[in-house]
Amino acid sequence: MKRNVLLGVVAAGLLFSGPSRATPLITEEEAKLPPPKGAVAVEQRGIMRGPKVEFVSPGDSASSPLPLVLKFQSYGGARIDPESVKMIFLRTPNVDLTPRVKPFVKADGINMQDAELPPGEYMVRVDIKDSDGRSGTTVFTLKVAPK
Repeated sequence: MKRNVLLGVVAAGLLFSGPSRATPLITEEEAKLPPPKGAVAVEQRGIMRGPKVEFVSPGDSASSPLPLVLKFQSYGGARIDPESVKMIFLRTPNVDLTPRVKPFVKADGINMQDAELPPGEYMVRVDIKDSDGRSGTTVFTLKVAPK
């Protein structure tokens, strides 16, 4: 009986002391890919009624793991379609980060509190669509300081 209790306590301890809860956003191998050549195109023409993506956090530079927070805003009564959200790490070739952030996507934005990235600067593009089919895009740079 004592042995079973001891085994249960050890098993519970292993479950709760597992690896950190950080979620890998960009791997070391992906970070080593060459940057894109030339300018990065972002479609922004004329008066836009399409949705807006606002980069909120982290600030200028942060250590990993870091909070990655983006806010979405729609206009004219339209709603953001969370299934339309795409996040791309701009490299050669580009890396689709969408499956990694999908669990953190809501209609009002992305809230990924423990994004794991190696130190460096990373240009990322986020594309969204609203319920009226209008699209919005933003490009931002994540600056990750060494630990």
